Amino acid sequence: MTIDWAALGSVFGVSLVVTVGLVALFTLGVMGLSRQERAAAEGGSATLAVTGARPVRVGFCTLSSRRSTAS
Repeated sequence: MTIDWAALGSVFGVSLVVTVGLVALFTLGVMGLSRQERAAAEGGSATLAVTGARPVRVGFCTLSSRRSTAS
C-alpha cells in the first residue's frame, strides 16, 4: 500500500480553507444578529445596524450639546 502524499496534502489544504471560510461566515452572521438586536433594543433601524451605518447628528442638537459641555 502506497500513500499519495500530494493528494493527501491537497485534501488537507482544501478542508482547512473550507473550515476557515465557514467559521468566518458564522462569525459574520452572529455579529450581524447582535447588531440587529442591539439596534432594535435601542429603538434604531435594523437596516442601519446590518449595513453598519451610523446615524449622524447635525444642526441644533449638536450645537446645543457642545454649548452645554463648555459652560
